[in-house]
Amino acid sequence: MKLSEYVTHDGVGLADLVARGQVTSAELAATARLAYDAVNPLLNAVVETWPAEDTPTPGSTPLAGVPFLIKDLAVTMSGKRTELGSRLAAGNVAGADSLLMMRFRRAGLVTLGRTATPEFAYSTTTEGTLYGATRNPWDPARSPGGSSGGSGAAVAAGMVPIAHATDAAGSIRVPAAANGLFGLKPTRGRISMGPDTDEVFNGLAVHGALSRSVRDSAAWLDLVHGPETGDPYAAQRPARPYAQEVTRSPGRLRIGLLSRPWGGRGLERTVLDAALRSARLAESLGHRVEEVQVGLGVDWEEFVLANARLWATNLVTWIDGFAAAFGRPVDATTLEAETLASYAYGRQVSGTEFVQALAMRNSVARAIGRYFTDFDLMLTPTLPELPLPLGTYAAGAENGDGLGWAGQLFHRSPFTAPFNVAGTPAMSVPLETDPTTGLPIGIQFAAGHGREDVLFRLAGQLERAAPWGHRTPPVWAGTATAVTAR
Repeated sequence: MKLSEYVTHDGVGLADLVARGQVTSAELAATARLAYDAVNPLLNAVVETWPAEDTPTPGSTPLAGVPFLIKDLAVTMSGKRTELGSRLAAGNVAGADSLLMMRFRRAGLVTLGRTATPEFAYSTTTEGTLYGATRNPWDPARSPGGSSGGSGAAVAAGMVPIAHATDAAGSIRVPAAANGLFGLKPTRGRISMGPDTDEVFNGLAVHGALSRSVRDSAAWLDLVHGPETGDPYAAQRPARPYAQEVTRSPGRLRIGLLSRPWGGRGLERTVLDAALRSARLAESLGHRVEEVQVGLGVDWEEFVLANARLWATNLVTWIDGFAAAFGRPVDATTLEAETLASYAYGRQVSGTEFVQALAMRNSVARAIGRYFTDFDLMLTPTLPELPLPLGTYAAGAENGDGLGWAGQLFHRSPFTAPFNVAGTPAMSVPLETDPTTGLPIGIQFAAGHGREDVLFRLAGQLERAAPWGHRTPPVWAGTATAVTAR
């Protein structure tokens, strides 16, 4: 199969070719490796590759035989390294598949490597010390976002049609926006985090995927969602497969447009204009859109403070665990400056302060929940600005503290984190581009608890009305047209 042909198909399309015998999963894996060879040296999106282990039955699932990548965090593959983007965990080898990895195998996905993440996923850019900065295929001088930045860059550049991602404050939606992809953060409890954890960051983090088509993300979620024995909670099962929702009419939705970020920071004008155009597009499809202001149940400073306490105390347990396991010091030889500052901050948080932070989670969940009793969806820009030049995100952070670093994270992505705290689903849709630079601009739609079905219906409608599949970045595996794998 030629690379130029491989990149024209999404995952469902590639699986269909396998099912019809036009190509084998082994041939697809070989072509994916050629795509990696063509663009990864420029992007540094994938930090390790390995040969395909699984030979799925053609046609057994909608994604059987599709090349796939996993993030270097939160999912483990037996015998493969999981280093969480950190020198502290360098060389860490998983002894067993996590529950989600087992589901990937059952789904027929052919996992070929792991993608870059910032250290302990504690950033929304991917510029770690362990493996170096990952570059955006739309402009290699810019960030691909994070913390699933490696997955975002790999999918956007055509290495694979879909890749694993996680999201604790926007880490699916941020790289989706930065790389011109579709990314949906599921409801809390939709996908099991087991078996080694019941929840990550006290329920703020979820598993998900980044893809170039809506139907790929829907098919992927159909194959991996659902609770496991011992999970602390589970989202209500969907009424029908999400893949079916993509082609269903969403009806006439009431959508609130939130154009001003929580926290009061400014928007780049090109981003605001893109959000307003997206609102008009929704209206042209028959939806009712109106400007709204949405309270979080707490003020922004309290929101950032409580999140910093939850994040940093969880980080302490991770760091102490790896330090003990490998006999390594917790200092600048093993951790980046922002991580060290957050670790120090987390060690100072008292038990009472931690419980108060959990109370913030409840307040935000109640406030967001009340909003969705009156509206079907909320529309916002995914990010307040275009992807940042590499090297600028953490400027000055070496002199800051853990609370200041958390403030930086939420300043850079103020629209995304509240839905993690509330536990409600949200998606970034690649509807817009900046007219000057051609960089993608993601538009976020959020829904009430358990309503991924509404999001997939709208996403399918938007993809048909304003298709984005024809847009490809300058760094694109499909330009290597002479390369074939048979």
